[in-house]
Amino acid sequence: MELTGEERIEAPLAIVWACLNDPAVLKDCIPGCETLDWVSDHQLAAGIKVRFGPIGASFSGSLTLSNVVPQESYTLTGEGKGGLAGFARGSADVFLTDMGEETLLRYAGRAEISGKLASLGARYLGSSSQKLASRFFAGLNETIVEAYRNGHAREA
Repeated sequence: MELTGEERIEAPLAIVWACLNDPAVLKDCIPGCETLDWVSDHQLAAGIKVRFGPIGASFSGSLTLSNVVPQESYTLTGEGKGGLAGFARGSADVFLTDMGEETLLRYAGRAEISGKLASLGARYLGSSSQKLASRFFAGLNETIVEAYRNGHAREA
């Protein structure tokens, strides 16, 4: 399934980039994220609880940053195992455009789910996944803007 969208963030590019690379900010914005910690320069370990309709699952896995172009773009790839619920894998290309005191964030992602979760059907999963992605990026937008306005956000 494909996921796309964009957010206009009322903060300078350097602030947005720093927040996109801050595990505490990401953890607060990823729906159901319980743990998110750097394990190397480009990899994070994650623990996430998510619900798709009647099926809830706890996933443990990793997130890897690649194709990093500082203050411009990166690819975030994740894999997680949810026990009997299944396996999830996905990636998102994140692009930033400097607009002075604002930043345009665009994303294009792909997700793949197997196991019990896959039995819910592609249309339902696609809709639910798009909602989760939209919640993440809208929450990220809100968190960045609030931190920037309150002077708590720092540039990278």
